[in-house]
Amino acid sequence: MPNNKHRISLKDLAERLGVSIATVSRALHGSSEVSHDMKQKIVGLARELNYRPNPFAQSLRKDAPKVIGVVVPNLVTHYYAAVLDGIEIEARKAGYSVISANSHERQEDEARAIDNFNNLHVEGIIACLAQDTTDYTHFEEVSNTGIPLVFFGRTCLPEKFSSVMANGDEAAQQATRHLIETGSRRIAFIGGPNHLDMVRRRKHGYLEALREAGIGIDRSLVVCDRIDYEVALNNTLQILQGDNRPDAILAFNDIITFAAFTAIKQQGLHIPKDVALIGFTDDPHASYVTPRLSIIADQAKKMGQTACELLLRHIGGDTKIYREVVPQQLIIRETSGKQ
Repeated sequence: MPNNKHRISLKDLAERLGVSIATVSRALHGSSEVSHDMKQKIVGLARELNYRPNPFAQSLRKDAPKVIGVVVPNLVTHYYAAVLDGIEIEARKAGYSVISANSHERQEDEARAIDNFNNLHVEGIIACLAQDTTDYTHFEEVSNTGIPLVFFGRTCLPEKFSSVMANGDEAAQQATRHLIETGSRRIAFIGGPNHLDMVRRRKHGYLEALREAGIGIDRSLVVCDRIDYEVALNNTLQILQGDNRPDAILAFNDIITFAAFTAIKQQGLHIPKDVALIGFTDDPHASYVTPRLSIIADQAKKMGQTACELLLRHIGGDTKIYREVVPQQLIIRETSGKQ
């Protein structure tokens, strides 16, 4: 982030107006010791410069804690819990604490979390986009304040922020090839919203594998909708009940993977004989179900550690924009091969 950007402090306001820091503080707290005219000048300048009081600094001026804010779409899933674990490990090494917020996949909650982090004067922010987020104004504002921010998984504004991503396109292509090589031909892709870069990358890999194998693309088998268990379950049931039922499914993430697994079973179909299945997930339950799921495993903990390492670089003054890739691993178990 540019070094000339910083949060406006009481000292900045005082220097602009040629008064003491104590006078500025009293005015912002409505003290009668400051004249009405001066109070209006100070309050007006604070509003103009987007001054935000620092509650940590106010309560612990000599020993303010070093805090990183993290916002994730769904904190209860294994993936995001593992990412957060990785972030906390690296933050702790550097003497930082971590505050996490759950956007619940909603842009409004995400923007509120970012605003709260700004008000708390965190040292930096790590974020993964909510699936509803299509307006990036709240992240633009973070850039304008100079607070370091790093995205992981689902990203935006690549010209402004560093990011850590998986090689989802390559992994999806490898998984689709495996399905083809083991006898599947009508392979469906069940994904999330198309505006998410993570969805686009994984879908691209799937389509590339079909093209290189000379398999025609059936758009009825490409379903990109909300990342929601019930939505994914219903979408999978619909394509399984269609005239040209798929004989394999590639599922976008853990929620969609388990929804597809359930839908296939509900239809009385056998996995992988009738419908093979591979999902993007490293949820440990994938190896407990019967049959055991073939998966594309994220290195979620490593992704969190890498994101935190990048953020700490930026907090230390590094202004370079980084693009880090954490590779995924195809783990073949029992749900993917027909042969």
